[in-house]
Amino acid sequence: MSGTEYQYLLPLFLVLAAILWRRFVSPNRGLPLPPGPPRRYIMGNLHQLPTSQPWLKYADWAKEYGPVISLRVFHHTEIILNSAKAATDLLDARSLIYSDRPPSWMGTLAGRARSIFMISSAHPWFPRYRKMLHAGLSRRAAQAEAWRPAQELQLGVLIRGLAEKPEAFVRLIKTFVASTALKIAYGYDVSTDDDFFVTLIEDGSSAITKLIQPFFLIEIFPFLRFLPAWFPLGRFKRVLEANRKVLDDIETVPFEWAKNKIDTGTHSESFFSQYFVPPDSDEGTQNGDEEREILKWTAGSIYAGGAHTTTSGIASFLLFMSTHPAVQKRAQDEIDAHLGGAGRLLTLEDQKALPYVSALIKEVLRSAPVAPLGLKHRVTKDDVYNGLFIPKGGTIIANIWAIAHDDEVYPDPFAFDPTRYLGENPQRDPFDLVFGYGRRVCPGAALAEDTLFLAISNILAAFTIFKALDGEGKETEPCVEWKTSTVTFPLGLRCRIVPRSPDIIASLAVAQ
Repeated sequence: MSGTEYQYLLPLFLVLAAILWRRFVSPNRGLPLPPGPPRRYIMGNLHQLPTSQPWLKYADWAKEYGPVISLRVFHHTEIILNSAKAATDLLDARSLIYSDRPPSWMGTLAGRARSIFMISSAHPWFPRYRKMLHAGLSRRAAQAEAWRPAQELQLGVLIRGLAEKPEAFVRLIKTFVASTALKIAYGYDVSTDDDFFVTLIEDGSSAITKLIQPFFLIEIFPFLRFLPAWFPLGRFKRVLEANRKVLDDIETVPFEWAKNKIDTGTHSESFFSQYFVPPDSDEGTQNGDEEREILKWTAGSIYAGGAHTTTSGIASFLLFMSTHPAVQKRAQDEIDAHLGGAGRLLTLEDQKALPYVSALIKEVLRSAPVAPLGLKHRVTKDDVYNGLFIPKGGTIIANIWAIAHDDEVYPDPFAFDPTRYLGENPQRDPFDLVFGYGRRVCPGAALAEDTLFLAISNILAAFTIFKALDGEGKETEPCVEWKTSTVTFPLGLRCRIVPRSPDIIASLAVAQ
């Protein structure tokens, strides 16, 4: 037998050995996996994996099998957590063994294994990533005050843009969010709607989604990486090659731009400038190759990771306002009473005086979580939960959509009702769950919350959102569904954004 044949047979032998060990030798062999839909021999549940809005199917299965369910795809196990209690018990309380990421062969072959979204918690860089991002993005961070002028400057651009070109609201919102992220991460100022870096965020995020959203068999059978691209099972290689350049550029290009700005002394204060030390600097320790790689990935996570989630939240807000005019009116009344006719942009200092607006934002994120399934976790040791066996190496998915619609936590979960967070007995704050669990909670959550408040409160102050009109001038019912993606977005979003009065827009423009 040739060496090449051994190369293909060895992985199959190891998989078979692992299955036999787990079935006959493992100390937990007598305990059942969490229940789930019936499996076929060998392939397991492969034929049942949902391809459209999988969070809905998982929630349906949870009604039949319980809040913790399992799926098998060949030899691999996925555990889906559909209740707040299960997610908290495992991902928070047992975070020591539930904070890893499952290995992604698509990510590895694309050169993204060190991305903060894919890196293993056992990697020595992971705690350094977390430390830098928490220090740089928390509200107590030294440069937190530097975010605010950047956020408020771009906010004025957004309000003026919506007044002048309301039909372009999706592009304007994407530019607003990307501009804020670029300024904070690199000190970069967006000058045009078709700015290269804004486009790069869009293209890069789309390329990353193509790596992780479809199910590629290479994630189950890594030996497939040796197949040629033209082979029937080699489609994953064609996807990689088609997206390789943008996947390389998304962190590297802004890194080189920011580095050049610092080298020439023309940079602005940013997350990047806080950590980058030029080679000829007399201050501090110069960055070695490792430090530069770490900075490239951490700054890139602000730029590439935060933009899509915040854009999704604002888009869902527009959809809900078009379908809930009474909620919108109450929020506008609260803003008007607070401003008392003062023609100015709302700032973060106004947030405490606007409890209903803050509750409205929470209800948007609960009703339409920006990442309905979060990012996958991996358990690093065999574990037992409520008499159910959770095998080492299993993929753990928190169904955030199902948790946010759990009627034991949120009574009448399909009602859009901001008052559920007000009064003496408020319901659970959805910010506790929509940004993830355990050691993998999003480090940019505070920045996202602040950006959402600034955008949503000022849109409410300046505009009223209505349903779109058809060709006969009649209101059309919007599609209340979301795109199937890691970070979701309302499908076919259409609405009318109408200035509440010319005076409000004019006064905001002057104030800004």
